[in-house]
Amino acid sequence: MLGRTEQACITGVGNTEYRKKIDRPAEILAIEAVLAAAADAGIDPKQIDGIIPYPGHIGDDVIQAELGLNPRFRVMIDMGGCSAVSALRVAAMAVLSGAANHVLLFRGLKGSSGARKADRPSFLPGQPFRRHLEYVYGMNTPAQRYAVLCQRYKHEYGLERRTLGEIALAARTHANLNPNAQMHGRDLTMDDYLGGRLIADPYTLFDCCLETDGASAVIVSARNEARDIRILSVAEAQGASPDDTSNRDPFLDIGLTQAANQVWNDLGMGPQDMDAAMVYDCFTFEVLHQLEEAGFAKHGEGAALVADGGIRLGGKLPVNTHGGMLSEAHQAGLNHVVEAVRQLRGECGVRQVENARLVAVTGWGQLGDGSFAVLGGQNV
Repeated sequence: MLGRTEQACITGVGNTEYRKKIDRPAEILAIEAVLAAAADAGIDPKQIDGIIPYPGHIGDDVIQAELGLNPRFRVMIDMGGCSAVSALRVAAMAVLSGAANHVLLFRGLKGSSGARKADRPSFLPGQPFRRHLEYVYGMNTPAQRYAVLCQRYKHEYGLERRTLGEIALAARTHANLNPNAQMHGRDLTMDDYLGGRLIADPYTLFDCCLETDGASAVIVSARNEARDIRILSVAEAQGASPDDTSNRDPFLDIGLTQAANQVWNDLGMGPQDMDAAMVYDCFTFEVLHQLEEAGFAKHGEGAALVADGGIRLGGKLPVNTHGGMLSEAHQAGLNHVVEAVRQLRGECGVRQVENARLVAVTGWGQLGDGSFAVLGGQNV
């Protein structure tokens, strides 16, 4: 766990547009995002001396060669969608220890027009279990695997489809305020949501995140200037059975359950102190699930938080004000970090959360690994 890091800050963020199909190669997209982040940080790209790439996306060798980088710190974090938030922890440690001055986190892929999710290598743990006891019965996609968690929640607490629909609609509403979003300009109604084709019961089309062409980048530095966003605390953890989701007690326990508690205890803060949350929204239910596990709502009571615009801009807890993975882009969670930074700087225009000072960011990966961060502006 990382404690208070008064001078480990996110100093630069950048991204390309996010679309279903972009004609430029993934390598070019990644370079564009890195250059944008360096410009945002006010540094020459050659000052980047630490790199944390992401498995399965464009490698750091491309970035090093094209931008003439000579990194003295490099590490890869393989925790699926947890990796972006977990990388903030490692990057902060690197800059505070002197291992690097400016650490780059980046994503770049053609997730929609290139190889689709089903065609990419699986990095899930417990592959013998997957091959012999899941794949042979047709349980081989994230939607199928995570739908089991949603079904168990329905059994224990009850869950209306319209609650999941409101999560999807809130994301789309926010994306329509974000010109970079993949789904910008495409409205979604509750009737549209309820009429979506079945993917894996209870998930239908609009419960599922996007696949995206695009790139994003974040730079972490040992600096503390006016626009820099402080990494206040980060933690990561795994569920009780990290190689399986179906043998846990309690069944809905995930890594975030522990990670969020570590951060709250570290900071002496709680969910009530957050001005917004960027939640890893691979599926609609995972927004509800993670909000409860992180303490924003009691178990079984997340629907009340979601109801009546509670997670929309102007609501009790604005969630994924960029549109999230459901409506902005799938960037393995790094776009959530980018949005948190821009909210804390007050740069989001019509989707700005008023007086945002503290933003929570979650990561969800593999079979329920969890990461959790609280970021703060200079006024905290």
